Amino acid sequence: MRYQRVTLKLSGEAVSGDDDFGFNPDSLEHIADEILGLHACGVQVSVVIGGGNIFRGGVASQWGIERAEADNIGMMGTVVNSLLLRGVLTGKSDGKVEVRVMTSIEINTVAEPFIRLRAIHHLEKGYIVIFAAGTGQPYVTTDYTAAQRSLETRADAILFAKNKARGIFTADPRTTPSARMYQRMNYSTILTNNLTVIDQTAIILARDHNLPIHVFDFDEKGTSQRICAGQDTGTLVANVDQDVLED
Repeated sequence: MRYQRVTLKLSGEAVSGDDDFGFNPDSLEHIADEILGLHACGVQVSVVIGGGNIFRGGVASQWGIERAEADNIGMMGTVVNSLLLRGVLTGKSDGKVEVRVMTSIEINTVAEPFIRLRAIHHLEKGYIVIFAAGTGQPYVTTDYTAAQRSLETRADAILFAKNKARGIFTADPRTTPSARMYQRMNYSTILTNNLTVIDQTAIILARDHNLPIHVFDFDEKGTSQRICAGQDTGTLVANVDQDVLED
């Protein structure tokens, strides 16, 4: 395996599937299969999941909720998703795989507080670790949280799972048919071209610490396993000398 320890970044929309909000059973089944499949390959897996299936910024704007309050609500949404995912993973593995939820907001009756060295210890023991509640502070995205937690737990790479997107393109392929997908690209290309597929603060943090990022279509079964085994499916964002576009 190319990577021994990775952080999988999921959006809240990965949980809702084709629905606008809520929890889609088929999507949860797929998420659990992918994570457990990666774990079965011997890869140490941590997960950061968003909360967009529960609460989104557009709702906050509609009700005049200020950003800090909206972000707090969103962080609680990630806790709900994390607890649900823990339950599904535990059930799917018949309790044979230990799954821990660690949260930046103290909710000691349902999850452990995030302690960096304890998280590393859990991963070394073969536990799946789900990081909830972002960094515990508003104005910080779950993309940035994924980068920070990856560095804190000494992950080899971040796997950014996207829905219905094969990777990063030169333009939006839905509106620009001539758009081409990057197979490999430098961190600076995202920043220079102001591409918004990943929060740019997360890109800067990953760049400064030379942390590889893989952006790929999560709907395609087994992709995360193939990436960890060495196949560059989707787009690799790293400290490469030259961007490479798909033929």
